Amino acid sequence: MLRGLRNLLFIGVLIGVYYNLAFSYLDRTIDNYSSYLQQFNHEITDTIYNPLKRGLPKLPSNTYLDPEFAKNNQRQQIGKENATLVMLVRNMELEGALKSMRSLEDRFNREYKYPWVFLNDVPFDEDFIMKTSLMASGKTYYELIPESDWQPPSFINETKLQENLDKSRTKVIYGGYRSYRNMCHFNSGFFYKQKRLLNYEWYFRVEPDVEYMCDFQYDPFELLRINNKIYGFIVTFHEYENTIPTLWQTVEGFMKEHPDLLHPNNALKFITTNETSLNHFVDLVPSSTDYNLCHFWSNFEIGNLNFFRSEAYAKYFDYLDKAGGFYYERWGDAPVHSIALALLADKDQIHHFEDIGYFHAPYLSCPSSEMIRASKRCICEPRVEKKINKTIDVNVYSCLARWWKYGSGKTFLNDVDYTR
Repeated sequence: MLRGLRNLLFIGVLIGVYYNLAFSYLDRTIDNYSSYLQQFNHEITDTIYNPLKRGLPKLPSNTYLDPEFAKNNQRQQIGKENATLVMLVRNMELEGALKSMRSLEDRFNREYKYPWVFLNDVPFDEDFIMKTSLMASGKTYYELIPESDWQPPSFINETKLQENLDKSRTKVIYGGYRSYRNMCHFNSGFFYKQKRLLNYEWYFRVEPDVEYMCDFQYDPFELLRINNKIYGFIVTFHEYENTIPTLWQTVEGFMKEHPDLLHPNNALKFITTNETSLNHFVDLVPSSTDYNLCHFWSNFEIGNLNFFRSEAYAKYFDYLDKAGGFYYERWGDAPVHSIALALLADKDQIHHFEDIGYFHAPYLSCPSSEMIRASKRCICEPRVEKKINKTIDVNVYSCLARWWKYGSGKTFLNDVDYTR
């Protein structure tokens, strides 16, 4: 009996010693783990880009957490040109902005790390800044548009503007949106005046919810510069005439007042001829003026900012602006840019990027060359009959054949080294 009690006492002592050692070890383990967590959290905090803190590195463009890359990468530009990617975008369009960024980064910019400039008429929120910063491979800048550059000019009659907004709401595409008119007015005469853009010579306009269908495999800024080009486009087709009923007569007034500003090698015929042989022998979109409504789709444009900063363009925009059509009608920046280029620029300095596939709903442009599509890993076909995927270049509304005849001509693939 006594022996049994001694055994139980001995076992109890052993259990007590065990738990004392165990809890002592656990305490040290917890202390070590807490110290580890603090160190880990510190490293992660130093790794993940926080837009509220200065001097921190940013993540790579693929958005996957790569601490070593993030620590070492300072987002230094690799591309040689004084250029930037520009997006006019609202906070609510974040998802579409990320989609476009991911596509362009994967297809082009991850190899060059050109900076991104984001423009908005209200401050960008923290979520937008954080997520777009993580998506970009280059530096990112977020600019607030001055109210004077965004709102209607002081000479615009508010009553007349509101009457046209109400009248156009169901009859004109985007006709009932004041913000859309502000946007077109801004893109026509103010985007190139923004303080951040004054640092650059070249811009690449990017819009939310677009997709680039092929690898670029070259720097488009460099291509334009070395070939003495000032502007590049992908899609050209007809504008809706009811958005610009008096635009052409205003342009005619400008030409009469400033004939000296028209370039001797201009592309006036590109925007004024109307033979149906260049339109699959289908009648052109009806126009009540000499303007055939052809324009470059400006949601994709790569250009030299100095063209828009020129005295000729300043006089052109000022003349149009004072006519009031940006607000009393719904003039778009695409025909405004296109007419300016057709009149004021050397047509041989305008380049068609035929090898860059591009999708902006509802239109697709896809390279016609099978070799190019294969070598540049394009994910499009040029003649798919599905309406949403049929390339605009073979559509009867396309102005591309007219550009080949009256613009800078057809650029054949051996004219430029597209695949270097």
